Amino acid sequence: MASLQSSSRSRRRRSKAEINVVPYIDVMLVLLVIFMVTAPFVNPSVVELPSVGKASPQQQATPLEVIIKADGRTYMRLREPGVPETAADVETIIAEARRVQAARPDTPVVISGDKNVKYDTVIQVMGGLQRADVKRVALNVLPKP
Repeated sequence: MASLQSSSRSRRRRSKAEINVVPYIDVMLVLLVIFMVTAPFVNPSVVELPSVGKASPQQQATPLEVIIKADGRTYMRLREPGVPETAADVETIIAEARRVQAARPDTPVVISGDKNVKYDTVIQVMGGLQRADVKRVALNVLPKP
């Protein structure tokens, strides 16, 4: 009985499955030879790109900037050199944005908020601008002074 157990153990040890990779290597070498032979016969095609003319310079619209300070106070100004910011409430800002958009529809409105501003104030301004049908609204974070 002991000899029967030892022979079954030796059979288990010998029955290791091995993957024969020689046929795989043969196929890869044949494909490599085929690609090397056919590569010189492939003609590279020439792509003719259209010429580019001079583009007309686009004028950037001066954005209306809505500034929200950390204490919740709101200001607005046209982002032009030398134009000071003026204190305004949300309704005044929305009316001004509507007036500016009526005059120049491509004028964006940039909401510049302090890092510590309450999110509710920003939402009020954004909601009012959306109700006023202002299309181009962007958010900006004020840099540290």
